Amino acid sequence: MSASQNKELEDRELAEPGGKIRLYVEAGLHEGARIAASPQQAHYLLHVMRARAGNRVRLFNGRDGEWGARVAELGRRDCVLECERLTASQSGSPDLWLVFAPIKKTPADYVTQKATELGVCALQPVLTHRTIVHRVNEDRIRANAIEAAEQSGRLTVPEIRAPLVLEKLLAAWPRERNILFCDEGGGAPIAAALAVAPDGAWAVLTGPEGGFDTEERELIRAHPNTLAVTLGERILRADTAALAALSIWQAIKAR
Repeated sequence: MSASQNKELEDRELAEPGGKIRLYVEAGLHEGARIAASPQQAHYLLHVMRARAGNRVRLFNGRDGEWGARVAELGRRDCVLECERLTASQSGSPDLWLVFAPIKKTPADYVTQKATELGVCALQPVLTHRTIVHRVNEDRIRANAIEAAEQSGRLTVPEIRAPLVLEKLLAAWPRERNILFCDEGGGAPIAAALAVAPDGAWAVLTGPEGGFDTEERELIRAHPNTLAVTLGERILRADTAALAALSIWQAIKAR
């Protein structure tokens, strides 16, 4: 079989159901690299997908691109994957953060998943005066982000940051990063404002279920990096506002 025919066969195998499985790993990826699946990944491959030796999967680690791999070894509870060839070169994500007040578990999971699909490079929980949820499960956020990255085809996983009080976050804010403040109290229409706003590093900032209080809104608006915008005349849920703002930013600013 010629090299071109072999590559065509591998492409077909990767397109088959097993080849569509994408897994995030921490290990380095290169031709011949052998990676032990985590216990959770091994369970998924063995007992959910019923993987067999030779089945194809795709691996990525946020550094080395995406690699086509095969199931090289199977045990009752473990699995070894071997990298065969690069299927996609490494690419980055837009320089966009989502800074959000923690909300209830189910909508928080949804925000994490969809923000990852929309390409944010960092998720920063922020504690406000009206924040209802004060305990943030960073491991749960990361697990949701990894799953969303695996399913959406992106080659990176967002950085998950520890929660910060709003005042402390703004005091240490990077000078080069702009803040897209979704202000329920009013602002410029978001699309028109972004169309003339500078390019570069940005963060979308959204509040808790009850919104920011007057003192917080004044503090955010006084920050030199802030662009206060409105998402329209309707009152949006916290999770809806975050995803709407991210989508509009992507449509106008992502290159």
